Amino acid sequence: AVLRAHGQLDFALTTPAVNLRKRLLDYSDDEFDRVIELNLKGTFRVARACARPMVARRRGSIVLMSSMRAVNVEPGQSVYASTKAGIGQMTRGLAVELGPSGVRVNALAPGIVATPLTAPITGNPAWNAAYAQHTALGRWALPEEMAGPIMFLASDASSYLTGTTIYADAGWTVMDGRYEPTLAK
Repeated sequence: AVLRAHGQLDFALTTPAVNLRKRLLDYSDDEFDRVIELNLKGTFRVARACARPMVARRRGSIVLMSSMRAVNVEPGQSVYASTKAGIGQMTRGLAVELGPSGVRVNALAPGIVATPLTAPITGNPAWNAAYAQHTALGRWALPEEMAGPIMFLASDASSYLTGTTIYADAGWTVMDGRYEPTLAK
């Protein structure tokens, strides 16, 4: 639709994601497949579809959404974290393959962002506070705070960046600490 309407595709942002907060041993094969299918395969499919016209035009920027969970895992996050780590490798692989065609590929790894999907955490005062205190800024991000890094990666301001992951996590990945929530079985 973008190509039909505008004749070109300059930027793509991949955001498919689902998370089932369950311990690895409690995951069914179907649940595992669902998370892998959407998070990793969905990201791949969007990136592949968007890369084709960018390669043909020899210009473009693709941002894959990762997560700070790619490097920090808590109980109940193993499968989700695995997909986000995989997106980091996909970012690097696509950067190597698409770079010679003028297409840049980077990832954004948000930390804790207050969205409807994180409402079960922000709605639990102890869990909410523990997460906020785990950041250097002592708070959750607002969704619009992810727009700046995304716009940077989309723009020519990052014209020499490819294959990298930017952690927009208020220092989460550099701080020590832990909170273990009660998980569903």
